[in-house]
Amino acid sequence: MDITLHRPGELTAADRAAWTAMQSKAHLHGTPELANPFLSPEFTLAMGRCRRGVRIAVVREDGEPAAFFPFQRSVSGVGRAVGLGVSDSQGLVHRPGFEWNARELLRACGLSVWEFDHLAGGQEPFEAEASGSFPSPVMDVDQGYETYLRQLRERSPKFTRTTLAKERKLGRDAGEVRYVHDERDPRALATLMEWKSAQYRRTGRSDRFAHAWINRLAQQLFHTSSEPFAGILSVLYAGGRPVAAHFGLRSERVLACWFPAYDPAFAKFSPGLILHLRMAEAAAADGIAYLDLGRGQKEYKDSLKTRELTVHEGWVTRRHPVALGHRARRAPVRALRNTVLSRPEFFEPADKLLKRMGKIRSGS
Repeated sequence: MDITLHRPGELTAADRAAWTAMQSKAHLHGTPELANPFLSPEFTLAMGRCRRGVRIAVVREDGEPAAFFPFQRSVSGVGRAVGLGVSDSQGLVHRPGFEWNARELLRACGLSVWEFDHLAGGQEPFEAEASGSFPSPVMDVDQGYETYLRQLRERSPKFTRTTLAKERKLGRDAGEVRYVHDERDPRALATLMEWKSAQYRRTGRSDRFAHAWINRLAQQLFHTSSEPFAGILSVLYAGGRPVAAHFGLRSERVLACWFPAYDPAFAKFSPGLILHLRMAEAAAADGIAYLDLGRGQKEYKDSLKTRELTVHEGWVTRRHPVALGHRARRAPVRALRNTVLSRPEFFEPADKLLKRMGKIRSGS
């Protein structure tokens, strides 16, 4: 087994093609989670243009690519999953039957520790070091949108009936409802980012778009389209006015939901829910197998999902002082956050406090 390290721009066209082929065939080999667009070479290349320290370990067996391991590395040897904090699927993309030793891989990459928070399923050498596992709900549309909608009606009849009725009412009150699955107008992306920033502030959360590199990343991916990867901006219009939008990433079989938001002036119509149903319909027509709604407990995800994947968080460490120090700093923060998120008696008061602070900051 031969391991070489590369900066994103150094990856050859042949290696990129091999990486994409591994993802394309993943569902045939029992590893469908590897098809997630956050594991695509295009996402790593975009991250490399926005953040320092992005590297790719290429593992070869008998001279042929067997696995690709993207990561971010600090000067002290602390490694993180590419896009840690914004990427919703992480890990090593590999061909069928490939086996690896996690610590040997870290050693070859010059890492004392590798941290992840959305480790894809089927990564046993990394999973062994996970500190927690979490559901990531999905909407299966591989049997077609009508099948999905029928199952949704059977599972949640009131939710489905109410959402479709709100779409009709939106059309009556605000004008013709129109959906664009792949909107190419950059002004629509700017509107979505404004809505999302306002939502973060309103709910007392950290505004991701206040970080210049996340803005650059979204812009980069919006303009990225290759076979089969693309950044997809979906917009719901009413009377010619955008009322809800979503920016996500697609691969051949997966649409990864990422940044959804809506105009609060239309909140009573639940435009975000209407948007997700339209996205499911268009994704099914486009050959997508499922929409990955991402880790995190949200009522709308519970209503729309058909099943759940499992993602993991934690660290793989070698015996090294830097690894021990990094884990000692990070572990208590992660443990506290997960405790608050998983227990309603803690989450609900914390959520109310954050929203109250958000209102104070916004002056409302």
